[in-house]
Order: sequence, then structure tokens, then C-alpha cells
Amino acid sequence: MQSSKDLLQLRFIDLLSYFIKWRKHLLILGIITIVVSSVITMPFIIKPKYKAEVIFYPATINSIGNALFTDLNKREADPLAFGEEMEAENALQLLSSSSMTGRIVRNFNLMKHYNIDPKSKQAKTKLNNKFRDNIEYKRTRYLSISVTVLDEDPVMAAKIANGIAEIYDTVKSEIQMQLAREAFKIVEDEFYKKEKGVLEIRNNLKKLAENGITNYEEQSRAIAEEIAKLQAKGGSAVQLSKLQEQQVHLSKYAGEFLYYTENLKLELDALDKLRTRYEKAKVDVDKTITHKFLLTSADVPEIKAYPIRKTIVVISLLATLFIGFLTIIIIEKYREYKLMKEQA
Repeated sequence: MQSSKDLLQLRFIDLLSYFIKWRKHLLILGIITIVVSSVITMPFIIKPKYKAEVIFYPATINSIGNALFTDLNKREADPLAFGEEMEAENALQLLSSSSMTGRIVRNFNLMKHYNIDPKSKQAKTKLNNKFRDNIEYKRTRYLSISVTVLDEDPVMAAKIANGIAEIYDTVKSEIQMQLAREAFKIVEDEFYKKEKGVLEIRNNLKKLAENGITNYEEQSRAIAEEIAKLQAKGGSAVQLSKLQEQQVHLSKYAGEFLYYTENLKLELDALDKLRTRYEKAKVDVDKTITHKFLLTSADVPEIKAYPIRKTIVVISLLATLFIGFLTIIIIEKYREYKLMKEQA
């Protein structure tokens, strides 16, 4: 029983003796591993890839009209601000969208670039796998967006990285422009409808003016004062009768005049607000600005990013020696076990 326990124990002196005993085998194994891993990582077997990176901050504004033509005290966002968490998340969502991916694939003909037969059954799956392996979007700790592209062609890597930043701007502008046009059409219809309503009120007031009703309150007060003066002075009955007729005529249209004048004030105020919204909406349709603040554009990389031969060789060597030495321990322990059985 005690011998079985000793068999399972590993002492440093045993490990050292195993290493000395098998040192030539481990040396040969190490040399073979170095040679094989060096050969495997050569360019004609594993093609090297180059990394290009673009870093940008997404802009915080969605409406140019609201951002630039709103009172500073009422403005919800600074048009020059960047680094917002929500905008960074929205940017990642847009970059990962099918519209962005499709545009990138078409613009750079990635199906052909990655040597994928578009007629094959798994063409889309292969393309998506290649896309995920070679193109990465991530948010940095400072809330900027990093676009990293790996490619066997260093020039193509930089071209795709810079192109993605430009496509992001274009796609976001197209999405916002579509919404801006719809919003502008609604505001435009309401604005012209309100403008037509104001014109109708003014036409009605014009008709009242043709009947002598230009300012009911002033005219009514003036007639009342004239009647009072005539009555006080004992003026002629004819003049008094004419003034009273004017007063009756004026009172006939009083309600209509007051309704139109009060309604005109309200409608003009509403029209003024609609005009402001109309002008802002028109700016959103007619003008576009960049949706990103570019921090770093991609240059053509000069050094390959993958594979890193030294790292692969060292990791392969350590892993092989570890497995090899573990195998030696098992062999030695098995021999000891057999020897113990024979002696028993």
C-alpha cells in the first residue's frame, strides 16, 4: 500500500532525474518543434495579414436645424460635442447593420477579393465568416469607435478601413435624410395649411373693411364720443340720426370683426412657430454635415500583424516540451509500477 502511494508521488529529484535521462529526446523534440513551427508559419503556408485601423468619434447631432438654429439656452445638444456613450453604441449598431455590411461588400467586391465563388451553396456563410475574421468594430475606453481591418494586402487593408469610415457617414446621412424628408413633408403641409387659414381670415377682414369696419373698438368709441357731444350741445337730430345709424351698422359686424381679429392673432402666432419648424426641417433636407470626428485615418501598414512567428514558435515549443515531459513522467511511472509488480 505504501509503495502505491510512493508511486503516485512526484519529487523534484525524480523530475530532475527524468529530465537528465531523457534530455536528448527532449532536445530533439524541441528542435523538431522549432523547425516545424517555423516552416508552418512561413508566408507560402500561412499567408501573413496586415492590420489597418481607423478611430473616430461619432457626432452627437441628428438634426442640423435644431443644432444650429436653436437658441443656445434651449439647445439640447452642442453640435461640436462628441464622446457620448449613446452615440457610440448607436454607431456600433449602424456599423454592424446589414445595410453597412452590404455596402462594404459591394464597394470593395469582397466576394472576389476573398476568392469566394458567389454560386457556391455556402457563399454567404463563407463571406460572413471572412468578414468577421478580418473586420472588427469596437468601442474604446474613451467612447470613440475603432475600425480594425486585417488583410493579406496592406494597401487593401488601409483602403477598406478608410472606406468603412466614409460609408458610415454616407449610410447614416441616407437614413437621416429619409426621415428628414418625411418630417419636412409633414411640417410643410401643416405650414401651408396654416398659411392658407391666415389668408382666409385676412380676406374676411378685408371684406369687413370694405363695409367700413376697419377697427371696431376705435370706431365705436369715436362714434360714442360724437353722439355724447351732440347730445350735450343739443346738436341737430339729422346728425345724431346719422351717427346712430353708423353705430347700428358697426354693431352689426362687431362679433364677426372681434372673432376674426382675435383668431388672426392666434393663427399668426401658430404660423410663426410653424415657420421656424419649417425652416429647420428644410435645412435638414437641404444640408448635410459629417457624422464623425476622425481621429486616426488608416495608413498602409508596413509590418504584418499575423502570424507572429516568434510567439507561435515559443508557444509551440513550450507546449510540446510540456506534453513531452508529461509523457516521460507517465512512461517512467509505468516502468516503476511494472518493476514493483515483478518484485512483489
